[in-house]
Amino acid sequence: MWKRDEAVKPTVPAGSGSAPAPSVAPPAADAARTHSAPSEPQRGLERSTVNIGKSVVIKGELSGSEDLTIEGQVDGKIELRQNVLTIGPNGKIKAQVFAKSVVILGEVTGNVTASEKVDIRDNGSVDGDIAAPRVAIAEGAHFRGSIDMQRAGASTKSAEKTDQKADAKAAATASPSSPASSPSATSGATAGASR
Repeated sequence: MWKRDEAVKPTVPAGSGSAPAPSVAPPAADAARTHSAPSEPQRGLERSTVNIGKSVVIKGELSGSEDLTIEGQVDGKIELRQNVLTIGPNGKIKAQVFAKSVVILGEVTGNVTASEKVDIRDNGSVDGDIAAPRVAIAEGAHFRGSIDMQRAGASTKSAEKTDQKADAKAAATASPSSPASSPSATSGATAGASR
């Protein structure tokens, strides 16, 4: 039977005068900690990555909540909106791709949408449109399509600003002394709009 006191005892012979050797238990505990519960990446530990091998072929919809590396083939749709997707050098993707960040070393045929970044590396290839706030295309990479680098939420913010300016302008043109429902104020606004 294992006793805690025996596991902690130093293994240095008495009278040698050197410091006791560190226990072997902590590295084993660290190894167990990195491979355990999925909630641990939230505590600052390294995120786990799932790999799809070269011989794997997936047809259909692929979604998940972990970082993913694909070395095989996927036909359909890939959705990892909060995670990093890496297309390995052997990966062949014919799909719509949605992820937080996409790193492409293989071939992608289809549109790629990322909330943070799309990175096409040296021998990577993309035939399709890219939508992401940041896009990097390395020398030697292949790309055919269009790129939309508009920041997320920028179109809605500009539309809100335009609406606010129009409301402010309308309020400024109405005189505070005359009610907005008076016939002269309404006819003046209509006449100004028709010119």
